[in-house]
Amino acid sequence: MEQTPTLYIVPTPLGNLADMVPRGIEVLQTVARIAAEDTRRSAPLLAHFGIDTPMSAYHDHSDRQATSRLLDIMRSGESIALISDAGTPLISDPGFRLVDAALTEGFRVCPIPGPCALVAALSAAGLPSDRFSFEGFLPAKSQARKTLLNALVKEERTLIFYEAPHRVLECLDDIATCMGDDRRVVLAREISKLYETIVRMPAGQLRDWVAADRNQQRGECVVLIEGYHAQRDVLDPEVIKGFDILREELPMKQAAALAARLYGGKKNLLYQYGLDNPIKI
Repeated sequence: MEQTPTLYIVPTPLGNLADMVPRGIEVLQTVARIAAEDTRRSAPLLAHFGIDTPMSAYHDHSDRQATSRLLDIMRSGESIALISDAGTPLISDPGFRLVDAALTEGFRVCPIPGPCALVAALSAAGLPSDRFSFEGFLPAKSQARKTLLNALVKEERTLIFYEAPHRVLECLDDIATCMGDDRRVVLAREISKLYETIVRMPAGQLRDWVAADRNQQRGECVVLIEGYHAQRDVLDPEVIKGFDILREELPMKQAAALAARLYGGKKNLLYQYGLDNPIKI
C-alpha cells in the first residue's frame, strides 16, 4: 500500500458480508486508524474479517476537534480510513467535512469501489439509468415532502431517494398524489439481505401493495421514480371524446377513472384535462 499519507474511503457491505471487497479489507487492516460512523455497529464487521485497527467515531455531530485529531494522524505520516454503517461513505452519510479538510491540506484521498445501495437499486430497477438524480432522503414531514415532489414532477431523469421504513408508505402515498397513480415507481428494500425485495409498479398500485403487507414497511429502503416523459402525457382524441361523454353524466373524478379503464388513458391526466376544460353549459 502507498506510503503517502492517505484518507481511504472504504465501502462496507449493505447486508451480505460476502460483498466486502478484498482491497477494502487490506486497507482496513493496514491503516493507522479507522473513522467509523458508529463504532458499535462496525465492530462486528471488523471482528468478522480479523481487523484489529483502532477505531474513532466520526459522524454528523462530530466537531472540528474530531476532524483535527484524524488529520493529526495524517500529519504524522500515517494513513486513515473512513467507513459508514453500510455502503459507500458520503452517500447520504457523514464524511464530507473530513474529505474536504484532507484535500485542503493537500493529503491524498483514495476511494475504494464497493457496495452502494443507490447504484445496486438502479441497476435492477428497469428504469432509464443513463441519466438519474439522487435526492438523498425525502423530508420527514408530508407537506415538505409534497413540495419537493411537486417541484420534481417534470424532472426527466430517473429520481432516486433513500427512505426510512416507518415512512415508506406515507412516501409512496405522496408520490402517487403528486406524480399520479400511473407513474412507475420501484421499491428496493433490504438489498443483499435475506428478505431482499425489488418491485416495480405504478405508484398507486405499489402504495396499496405495501399498505397490505407490513413486512414491506421494514428495513432499509431505496425508492426510484420514473422520469417525466411529455410524450406519454398526450391524450388520444378518442379517449378525450369518451371522457367528455362520461363526465356529462358522472362526477369528474369517477368519469376520469372509468374513461381510463375503458379507453386506456391516464386518469390523472383526464382529470386535469377536465379541470382545464370545463363543460360549457
